[in-house]
Amino acid sequence: MSFGWSAAEAVASDEAVRLLSYEATPSVQAPVDLGGSSYEQREALARAALDEIVPEIMAAVGVDAAALETQVTPGGYLLRTNASLQTRGLLSEAEANRLAAALGYVFRQWSVMVSRLEDGDGDTGYVSVGFPAGALTPALAQGFFTHAAGVKEGLGGGYTAFGDVMVFLNVRDGSGAPYSGLGDMEFAARLGTAAGTFPDAQAKIADAGFASAVFVGNDWARATEGEDYAALLGDDAEAIAALDALRAAHDALVLRMGEAFGWD
Repeated sequence: MSFGWSAAEAVASDEAVRLLSYEATPSVQAPVDLGGSSYEQREALARAALDEIVPEIMAAVGVDAAALETQVTPGGYLLRTNASLQTRGLLSEAEANRLAAALGYVFRQWSVMVSRLEDGDGDTGYVSVGFPAGALTPALAQGFFTHAAGVKEGLGGGYTAFGDVMVFLNVRDGSGAPYSGLGDMEFAARLGTAAGTFPDAQAKIADAGFASAVFVGNDWARATEGEDYAALLGDDAEAIAALDALRAAHDALVLRMGEAFGWD
C-alpha cells in the first residue's frame, strides 16, 4: 500500500515513514459542547488547529514541521465520522511516539494512532476499500462505516480515508488481540462482504495486507491532566509547559469557533 512516500527514503536504521492519526476535536474536557456540531464545522476547527496549533506542538517536542506533511481527511472512530488530521513523514519510533503524546496531550485525545502503512512485516492486518473517483464524501464514508458495522460489529472500530479509499486497520491491544475481535482473514472477508453489498455506491477491495499500528494514549478518567502522555514525554518540564500553553490556546480556538458557529 503506497500513499506517496517510499520506505527507501528512510535515512536512519530506526527512521521510517510513519503516519500519526488524530483529531483536533477534544475527546474530553471540551470548553463547549460540540455534540451538535456538523462535520463541516469540525473540519473548520481541524483546519484552524492545523494552521495555528499543530506546528507549535511539533516545535515544542523538537520536530521539524516543514519535514512532515499533514492533511485533513474524514476518519471514523466508534461509528462516528469526524474530520481527522493525518501527519506523515520520516520519524524514528521514539520521535513518533513523543509527537503522538504531545498531540494527544494538547488536543485531549484518548489516543493517537501511529502506523507504518508500508510495513509488510507488521502484525496488523489492513484492508483498503476503494470507491469511484470523486465519490468518497464524508457522508458516503459514514454510510459505508455504518453498513460495515452492520455486516459485522467489529468493523465499526475505525477507519482513515485517503482520496477515494477507506483504510481499515485491524489494530491489536497490548496483549496482541485485535480490538475488532476478528482474525485478519475474517476481518478482510467481512469487509469484502460489506463492499459487495453496499447499496449507495460501487465499492471494492482495493488492497489488503499487513502494516504496523499502535495506539499512544491517555486514560483521562484516571489521568485527568494527561499524565500518561506526560510520562511518555519523559516528564520534560520545558516541553510540558509549552504544551500547557498550547492546550490553553486550543481551548481559546474552540471557544472562538464555538461562538462563530453557535455551539453551546
